[in-house]
Amino acid sequence: MRPLGPVIGRYPSSDGGQLGGGVIKQNRKCRDVVFLVTFVAFWIGMIVNSSFGFNKGNPLRLNHGLDYKGNLCGDRHANPNLRELELRYWVNPNQVHESGLKNSAFKLADARSICLLDCPIPAEDSLNWVCDYPDGDIQLTLDEWIDRNYDYFEFLTSDMRNSSLQLQGPCYPVIYPSVNVFWSCQFIARPSNMSLRHWQQMGGVNINDGLEIDNTIHKTINSRSAVLKRYMADIGKSWPVLIVCGGILPLFLSVIWLLLIRHFVSGMPWITVVLFNILVISVTMFFYLKAGWMGNDAVTPIVGEHDPYVHVYGRELTHLRVAAIVMTAVMGIAILASIAIVRRILMATSVLKVAAKVIGEVQALMIFPVIPYAILAIFYMIWLSAAFHLFSSGIAILFHMLGGYWATHFFIACSSTVIAGSVASYYWARGDTSPDITFLPVFASMKRLLRYNLGSVALGSLILSFVESIRFILESVRRKIKVSYTTPDNWFGKMVHHSSKCCLKCVEWTIKSVNRYAYIMIAITGKSFFKSSAIATELIMNNILRIGKVNVIGDVILSLGKLCVSLSSVLFGFLMLDTHRYKSAHNKISSPLFPVLACWALGYVVATLFFGVVEMSIDTIILSFCQDAEEHQGNAQYAPPLLIETLNDQNETQRLTQ
Repeated sequence: MRPLGPVIGRYPSSDGGQLGGGVIKQNRKCRDVVFLVTFVAFWIGMIVNSSFGFNKGNPLRLNHGLDYKGNLCGDRHANPNLRELELRYWVNPNQVHESGLKNSAFKLADARSICLLDCPIPAEDSLNWVCDYPDGDIQLTLDEWIDRNYDYFEFLTSDMRNSSLQLQGPCYPVIYPSVNVFWSCQFIARPSNMSLRHWQQMGGVNINDGLEIDNTIHKTINSRSAVLKRYMADIGKSWPVLIVCGGILPLFLSVIWLLLIRHFVSGMPWITVVLFNILVISVTMFFYLKAGWMGNDAVTPIVGEHDPYVHVYGRELTHLRVAAIVMTAVMGIAILASIAIVRRILMATSVLKVAAKVIGEVQALMIFPVIPYAILAIFYMIWLSAAFHLFSSGIAILFHMLGGYWATHFFIACSSTVIAGSVASYYWARGDTSPDITFLPVFASMKRLLRYNLGSVALGSLILSFVESIRFILESVRRKIKVSYTTPDNWFGKMVHHSSKCCLKCVEWTIKSVNRYAYIMIAITGKSFFKSSAIATELIMNNILRIGKVNVIGDVILSLGKLCVSLSSVLFGFLMLDTHRYKSAHNKISSPLFPVLACWALGYVVATLFFGVVEMSIDTIILSFCQDAEEHQGNAQYAPPLLIETLNDQNETQRLTQ
């Protein structure tokens, strides 16, 4: 391997000059420019795609249906103004019945519906009506129509009454009771005998009876596409929860964790392990509560007050029960894993002490993650808003999702590269610092990234995004062709089955190969992504035992720390969603599942940005130590005493790894 000694030295000044002797090599040039151009072009495509979404989409479509005029229920810009009329009600029960018959060409989407304030119920001693919006000869305002419970049958002419008795409008009888199920009036398949008798006495046409009147609406409301739309709407409705539990809370917890690592490093591994287990158990219990297996707080698809004897099934409850089972398995694995690593926690403490010293010396590392955090926060707010509009309009949502995934990896990679460059400067300066230059390594590393290495970072983040997407797709394909956990019988199925398994292994290997060590070498050497990855891989392979002894368990503790932050986001997300605001009226969410998963994802991203300070500090120091030792016949010349003591104390290492 080519020595890196000439490349690495004392702190560079912010203008790229030298500060106090040797310097990180400055004769760099821009690398992987093509991929930076590709990244910029992709962003332009995302902006154009999002503009179409904002123009064509309407997030109200995720929850609310259309009326007979084509208006969206709850839309204040409709004609008439439907701001308060959010519920879709199918006025013609015979059309609903017909759409539920087998082999019927008539679909529920074609049935006549109207937007109402609440679901109508049959009268006990007369016949209630739901009439079309007042217009033409009907001299009523919309508010007066609402106050009359949507009924102006008495004002109809004889011809209009006869038309209504033929179920051709403008008024329709309320024969079946209904309940508000996710802003659609779900019919209950038991007609009111009194209302039906009045209808027959007036000479109305025969009204069909049967379970089809119930099942057809239930199937529509409970379809996979409708459930997915509601899940997306849940995220949009719970945006205050995302801001607090997905943004502010993980920021606060991550900073607290960094401060504790800095000043209380000996106890942090133990605290992290204990806290992780407490949080896993607590989150699992919340899933049990919402799934109805504990207490009386199970999710229900019915909005508002209703007859307690009316029960409506929803897929959301099944999904929560699956999540509860998964969390139970995770809880068991977490407890067993904690027991397994307890004996090795002292090793993690040793390597974390090295990172704590670096953070204490280069104090700007504590503040720097705020910059990518602020950028990501702004990006996510715009990206999520565009995602809701795109999803409601059906425009290139997968392209938008890939762009968000790539951008997230890109910003995290930029943060990691800046941290690696700062820590490398600290290491090769022999740990010499002064109050006058504490912030210079970070500023200089940021400048080198922006000037030379954005293309390499764009390439690395693209590879990570691409292989993760391919792994997800191949795993889905493999599951679909797998029948009863056996290999398909036909030759094509066997070929696809085995090919997908091989590809999954290749993808997994690629993901493990393309890792944060490449960003460290990019920051140090200024080489291209693939060249830096090759240098890092060779250096790691030559020192695998030395790195493995101290770094693996340290990574485990850091991963548990990230999970503690993200699980805290989930826990507080459950608590915020368990309030009246999100259980009633138009703000009701169908299930806490997607909002808390979004909180988990956002919390994990925020924790990754801040924990990356410790993570990259450890990796950069160890990688620099290995290179230093190779260049000086096994004796590192630039390593700080604490690092030498940690890595070279053979008696402690042997005791801890037994």
